[in-house]
Amino acid sequence: MYTLLEAQSLPERLVGAETRLLGAYASRVPAAFVIPPGYQEDFYRHNNLPAQLSALFASIRPQRIDEDALETLCVQAQGLLRGCALLDDSVQQLQRALHQSGLESGTVHLRRPGARVCELAQTRPPGAEVLFALKRLWAADWGFGAVLSRLDDEGSVALEAAPVLVLRGEPGQPDAGLAAEIGVSGAWVNAQGLVGLAS
Repeated sequence: MYTLLEAQSLPERLVGAETRLLGAYASRVPAAFVIPPGYQEDFYRHNNLPAQLSALFASIRPQRIDEDALETLCVQAQGLLRGCALLDDSVQQLQRALHQSGLESGTVHLRRPGARVCELAQTRPPGAEVLFALKRLWAADWGFGAVLSRLDDEGSVALEAAPVLVLRGEPGQPDAGLAAEIGVSGAWVNAQGLVGLAS
């Protein structure tokens, strides 16, 4: 887990371009941290999800997609993810990050850098609500629209693990004035401060 300031010096693939941009304006951003893609990879590996998901979608042919069958498989895939557990070490790692960033209590939202779709959580120690929100975000990767898009674009249901931002408060609303001031195409703010940027 990385702070926004730490993320500025890390490769984009680990933290996301937006995270690095937010780090440049960290004084305007409420409490936040980023979960690197390795956290998702460990979750998948520990639960043998790559093999299970591959077997589940084995009958799907990108050249001729049966959308009814795909929709059923996506529901099963999402259920599979929700039913899997994180290792105790991973849970403790997230709990430490929540504590160190001051996000142990109150509302937070989780989303992928560069995306506006998010999951809300009302946090309190030990942080289980954030874990549930994170798993919901990961499960959304296996929603019908997301899987169909991957099949259309890449010819496969496979996905790459991605970082996740954890930010204090509700999802932000667009602020055109702030975007113009900073010199970016979009800025989002909530009651606590700046929570999103688009270059």
